[in-house]
Amino acid sequence: MRILVIEDDPVLHHILSKRLKEEGHSVDDCYDGEAGFDYADAMQYDCIVLDLMLPKRDGLSLLRDLRSRGNASPVLILTARDAIDDRVAGLDAGADDYLVKPFAFDEFSARVRALLRRGSDTKSAVLSLEDLTLNTTNRKVTRAGQDISLTFTEYALLEYLLRNQGQVLTRSQIADHVWNYDFSYDSNVVDVYIRYLRNKIDRAFPTKLIHTIRGTGYTLRVAP
Repeated sequence: MRILVIEDDPVLHHILSKRLKEEGHSVDDCYDGEAGFDYADAMQYDCIVLDLMLPKRDGLSLLRDLRSRGNASPVLILTARDAIDDRVAGLDAGADDYLVKPFAFDEFSARVRALLRRGSDTKSAVLSLEDLTLNTTNRKVTRAGQDISLTFTEYALLEYLLRNQGQVLTRSQIADHVWNYDFSYDSNVVDVYIRYLRNKIDRAFPTKLIHTIRGTGYTLRVAP
């Protein structure tokens, strides 16, 4: 899933971004409130990690403006402010969750997973279709009981397809959620990774789950 991290502390930012990428997410990075707003306003992220104390623009005003413009991306606030009034202000501004610094990184990851489930039609930590399962907690993927090893990008692609199973997804939609701003839309990288994923989860099994919709994109479903 595609996540935006807006945090001005370079050390903490690096750790959070690295951890999210290791968990299979695509991450865009911003270090001040103005750039963060521009990124968040440009697209619908699956989750936004937002520090409140930011240079150029504070996190609360950024969040209020995003919500006023109809942006519904789940937002996890990170802050050193632990007073009840501060938490209430953050939640009233439109935050979905609140984490006080310092925090355990395992808790951070768990809260991000919870927000991703909240924004998805599937609320379980385990995503599945037929005999294919993906556990978002331990990143284990199996089909017909067989373990399947995926790269970070393949995992992110499969998670996005599973969260939107049955829907026809364009190449642009897939790219927006699996890759970050460095991705080139002129490339055929989406088709390449779909082929990689097919080889791992479809090739050895009689029931094919990934289907090409000619002229549009791809869908994950059981063919009628």
